[in-house]
Amino acid sequence: MSSPAIATVIKMMESLSEDVQDKVAEHLREYLEDLQDELKWNKSFNKTQQQLIASAQSAKREIAEGLAKPMNYENL
Repeated sequence: MSSPAIATVIKMMESLSEDVQDKVAEHLREYLEDLQDELKWNKSFNKTQQQLIASAQSAKREIAEGLAKPMNYENL
């Protein structure tokens, strides 16, 4: 089942030469891949947001209590 927006895009693409259709299709593939990656990132971020907030609060508390130590990047 296709939405009216997709039907419109298809009609627009059909009016183009085959070379241009191929270029548009490649751009759409790249755009859709980027969009899917962004959606996955947002989903992942939303799942861990509460953990990130808790970690940030814990770090702030440790700093305020003088328990935090500077990070030694050579030990990573």
